[in-house]
Amino acid sequence: MRRLFLCACMLFILSACGSTATLETTDDFSESMGITDFSGRTLHFEEPPERIAALGNGELDLIYALGGEAVGRPSSDNIPVEKAEGLEPVGTTHELDLERLTLAAPDLVIGNSPMNEKDIATVEGIGAEMLLTSANAVEEIQEQITLLGQVLNAEAEAESLQQEIETTVTQLGDNPLASPPRVLLVYGAPGSVMVALPNSLAGDILELSGGENIAADFEQLDAFPQYATLHPERIIQAEPDLILFMGHGHAEAAKDSFLLEMEHHSTWASLEAVQQERFEVLPEDLFGTNPGSRITEALQHMRDELEAVKS
Repeated sequence: MRRLFLCACMLFILSACGSTATLETTDDFSESMGITDFSGRTLHFEEPPERIAALGNGELDLIYALGGEAVGRPSSDNIPVEKAEGLEPVGTTHELDLERLTLAAPDLVIGNSPMNEKDIATVEGIGAEMLLTSANAVEEIQEQITLLGQVLNAEAEAESLQQEIETTVTQLGDNPLASPPRVLLVYGAPGSVMVALPNSLAGDILELSGGENIAADFEQLDAFPQYATLHPERIIQAEPDLILFMGHGHAEAAKDSFLLEMEHHSTWASLEAVQQERFEVLPEDLFGTNPGSRITEALQHMRDELEAVKS
């Protein structure tokens, strides 16, 4: 359970798995504001940071959705904000581009917990603070919104985004599917194919949208605890109704890698989902990474995929 303490008198509780993110503020920025990020580190600000760099697309999207602007963007394709495409590419959560990050001269760099914990000293070395968040569940995205809303002094905008998400989640919950489809979520990058577990963002989106993850009892990977190894034999035994593929980075190459994997195991052909061509590639901007403020679109897209199974 995470707890966010806002304005010293208000308590918001968002039940997400992971570290605690706490916010302690004064009435305005005339005094120091302390923020405890997802890694448990406390940062202090005298005023809202004006020069922000984001290492992930979702975080970049949220900065603009809350009315802010950035000076550095992820070094990746499919930048979610058109006006941010011309910004300095400063690296990704996997690897900083220190030279370009230094050129961008940010006051604040938003990275991932725990992936960017190793980069804290480097970022502080160029005179910036590093705020670490994560997005392994819809509630964690909501927590990101609350946290960044406080950092940017945009609480009203954050509350509006929260209401949109809550409305979508409530509508999905109030209209359950008569027969939840059993789904295999495949996540791929070139040279690597894994199965997404319920504790991943895609897994959470699937369950909130009314589907059942066939990999709920698969053993998680040590290096990537939100994913499991793709074992064709176990998947065939589980007999999914639908196979959904998510690609990150070079999505088409990742998809081709997965199709090649299927060809090498002829038993894939025994799956009814394969025979009936119930295999869909999910939009990379909604499922290959944190979609930020577009999480409502991701939830609705997933529901549409589930409803199409039985139609």
